Amino acid sequence: MMTFINSFQSEWLKKKRSLASWLVIVGAFFTPVIIIFARMIRYEQLPKVYSVNKFWEGLWVNSWQSMAIFMLPVGITLAMSLITQLEFKNNTWKQLHTTPQSLTIIYFSKLGVTLVMMVQFFILFNIGIYLSGVVPYLFFSVPYPKDPIPFRNFLEENLLYFVDCLPVITLQYLISLKFKNFLVGIGAGFVLWIVAMASLSWKYGHLIPYTHTMLHYLKVSGRYNRPINTQLIALIYGTVFLLIGYVMYVFKKDKS
Repeated sequence: MMTFINSFQSEWLKKKRSLASWLVIVGAFFTPVIIIFARMIRYEQLPKVYSVNKFWEGLWVNSWQSMAIFMLPVGITLAMSLITQLEFKNNTWKQLHTTPQSLTIIYFSKLGVTLVMMVQFFILFNIGIYLSGVVPYLFFSVPYPKDPIPFRNFLEENLLYFVDCLPVITLQYLISLKFKNFLVGIGAGFVLWIVAMASLSWKYGHLIPYTHTMLHYLKVSGRYNRPINTQLIALIYGTVFLLIGYVMYVFKKDKS
C-alpha cells in the first residue's frame, strides 16, 4: 500500500509540471465564466431569470450542455495524452521501470492521478456553477433565487456523469500508453468524439463509449427517453478498457 501511495505522490508531482493541471482549471470554469458574462451583458433580463421556479436546476442543466457534449470528452482526451506524454517527452520510461515498483503499481498510480484530477474538475465546475448564479446577483439589484440548492440531486448527478466518463478515461489511457506519438491519442479521441456526436440519434448510439455523457445530458434535459442505463454500460466499457490496457502495458515488449 505504501508503495502505491509513494508512486501516486510521485506521479502527482509530475502532473504539476504539465499543462494538464491548467486544463482542469480552465476547463472547469470556462462555461460558468461564459454564463456570467452573458448574463451581465443582458442584465435587463436578470429579474425575470432570477424569479423563475427551480432556478438552480435550470442553471445546472444549462451549464452541463457544453460540458457533457464537448468539454468533458475533449478535455479528457487532452489530459490523458498530456499525462502519459510526460514520460515519452522526457524519455524516462526506462528510468521509471528500474525503480522498485511493479508495473501494476505504475499503471494504476498514473490512472489514479487522472481520476483524482477528474474529481478536482467536478468540484471546481460545481463551484463555477454556483458562482455563475451568485455573481450577477451581487452586481445587480435582482432577488436571490427563492428555491434552495438541491445539493443531494446535484451530488447524484455528479456521480452519474463521473461514471459516464470512465470509458473515455480508460480508453484514452490505453491509447496514450500504447503510442509514443502525442497526436495519435488526441487524433483518436477527436475521431471517436465526432463519431459519438454523429451517432446520438442512432438507435444503438449508446454502444459508442463517448456518447454516455451526452446521452445522460439529453435524458436530464428531457430530450432522450429510451430506457437505457448509460452508467451500467459505462462501467462495463470502463472495466474492459482498463483490463485490456493493463494487459497491453504489462506485456508490451518495448517499454521505452
